[in-house]
Amino acid sequence: MTESRARHGVFGIVLASSGLFSCQRVDKVIDPISLQKLATTGSFVAQTPPARVTSRKSNPDGKVLIMEYHNISKKEARWDRSVAKFKADLEQLYALGFRPVTMSEYLANKMPLAPGASPVVFTFDDADPSQFKYLRDGRIDPSCAVGIWSAFAELHPDFPIKATWYILPDTLFTQKGFGEKKAKQLLEWGGELANHTMSHPRLHSLSDAAVKKEIGECAIRIEKLGATMPTSFALPYGILPRNTKLLKGFTYKGRKVEITGVVLAGAAPAPSPNDSNRNVYRLPRVQAVDIPFGSKYWLAKMREGAWKPYVAP
Repeated sequence: MTESRARHGVFGIVLASSGLFSCQRVDKVIDPISLQKLATTGSFVAQTPPARVTSRKSNPDGKVLIMEYHNISKKEARWDRSVAKFKADLEQLYALGFRPVTMSEYLANKMPLAPGASPVVFTFDDADPSQFKYLRDGRIDPSCAVGIWSAFAELHPDFPIKATWYILPDTLFTQKGFGEKKAKQLLEWGGELANHTMSHPRLHSLSDAAVKKEIGECAIRIEKLGATMPTSFALPYGILPRNTKLLKGFTYKGRKVEITGVVLAGAAPAPSPNDSNRNVYRLPRVQAVDIPFGSKYWLAKMREGAWKPYVAP
């Protein structure tokens, strides 16, 4: 699917002034040898999973990093993460003690984490072929997101291909004949399929009936692909419908369509699942980009001690 680069809108919110900052630094666990080899050779370095992932103290009230990806490309662009930088993201997040969980696990506050680990939710929007592609010989393309992550996971078994894929069912990774196979494989790896509407419209311009059709039809289709209902929902362009009550559930074709949480198109770490003020229908994500309020910005702020991540006991 060819998609406008304006598709995902502006960073919906900026929370930098809402209590994220403190004076305590987190421990720096970057492995310089591993990152240096990646930078010079493009190859990952195997590491033995530690008994305790970091020396950080338990912090169930810390923030959660929900990463937002779209396309994986040779070159970096506004909505494209380059192959080199996606590899660096995996190395950096691993070295900083993050381990992948799904949106469902975060929303339910049931995140299976090793002691000292912090959760990271990988989210991929639009089911672009650069996320998951097969070569003609049947192998997974080593330059697509799944291919890169697979190579990383082989060397880091405690960082499996576990993500939340916000798909558009009619253009499922746009590789004819492989959509259902890919969906099944993502689920087998521990990931999940979630709702991103049928056609990626600007919901605020639609009637209630049209909004219900976009979300409801997608729910029906992804359930047939094996998704466990209900799922979370990623707003196209980060834009809310006029009737926001629809995001809390509605009836479509005689069945109840429920949404467990709604993610925005930016622009900060999300609240802890233990935060009593957490609004699951307005959850911020961190876009995988190197501009202000993107992933580079927030990871640097974390290393400076400007915000504290959730840490498993």
